[in-house]
Amino acid sequence: MLSIFGILLLLLLQWNKNPRKLNPGVLHSALTALVVGIALVGVRHSLHATNATEWPLFDNTKIAVKLGIVLIILVIGYRNLKKPVLEKKIWLTLLGLTLSNIFIATLWH
Repeated sequence: MLSIFGILLLLLLQWNKNPRKLNPGVLHSALTALVVGIALVGVRHSLHATNATEWPLFDNTKIAVKLGIVLIILVIGYRNLKKPVLEKKIWLTLLGLTLSNIFIATLWH
């Protein structure tokens, strides 16, 4: 969650900037979220194998949607990293994807 909040913070810091430029920290935070998420799911699966009643599995649909969102953020980020100006629609897309990832993590049961 901290990595996703890092993406949100770095995007919000570009709110009033003109021209907007993508902070490389967005990509670092997204990659951290991806690696840590995969590691945590793997650890949970191994714990589930040892004691299924104490360690129930995650909702695979939720994990897949969150994985897809982070991958989309990474693709959009890498495509726009070297550009001198981050278009407003790209910035809003990244912001919307980040907020939807937070929404899914906290409110989807």
